[in-house]
Amino acid sequence: MTSETTVPGGRFLLVSVSTADAPAATRVRVWRKLRSLGALYLQQSVCLLPDLDAVRRQVARLLASVRTDGGTARQITVDVTDPTEYAHLVAEFNAERDTEYGEVVERAPDLLAELEKETARGNATYAEVEESEADLERFDKWLAKIAARDYFHASGAAAAREAVERCRTALAAFEDTAIAAQAGEHLTTKPELPASARLRALD
Repeated sequence: MTSETTVPGGRFLLVSVSTADAPAATRVRVWRKLRSLGALYLQQSVCLLPDLDAVRRQVARLLASVRTDGGTARQITVDVTDPTEYAHLVAEFNAERDTEYGEVVERAPDLLAELEKETARGNATYAEVEESEADLERFDKWLAKIAARDYFHASGAAAAREAVERCRTALAAFEDTAIAAQAGEHLTTKPELPASARLRALD
C-alpha cells in the first residue's frame, strides 16, 4: 500500500445513512459503494471508514446523492484515542480483508486445475489460453479491489498475491505448451515437396 492509503493516527469517518424514504435502488447503491470502500459496520446503517482524502470525497458524493433521493445521511470525523479500541478496530478491518483475500486463495486452485486438465487432455490451444487469460484478469481485478480497501495491511494479502502469481506462472507454461503444440501441428501437416524440388533445395 502507498502512503496515500495509510490512515492518519486514529482518525475515522463515522457514516450514518438511512434510505427508508428513498427508492430501493438507492439502498442497493449505498450498500455496494460502502462495501467497495471497505466500510466497517458498527451497527445497521452506521459504519466507519478511514479518514483519507480519496475516501472522504467518495463518501461526500454518496451522501449527497442519498439526500437527493430523499434519504438522510451524515458524516462525522472521529478520533479514536484509546490504543486498545483502535487496535480492536484495526483487527476488525483486517479480519474482513483477510476473509476476502481468503476467497481469492480458495478460488485460485480452480484455474490451476483447469490448466492441468486441459494439458493432460492435450487441449493446449490458443482458445484455451485466451479463456484462461480472461480468468486471470478477473483475479487481478478482484485482488486490486481488495487491496484498494486494505487500509491496515491485512496479513492475508501475501497469500492471495502468491496464489494469483502461481496462476500466472502456470498460464505462461500452458501458453508455451500451446505454442509448441501449434508448431508441431504445422510441421506434421506441412506437405512434402516433390522429389525434384527436394533435390533443388539440396543444391
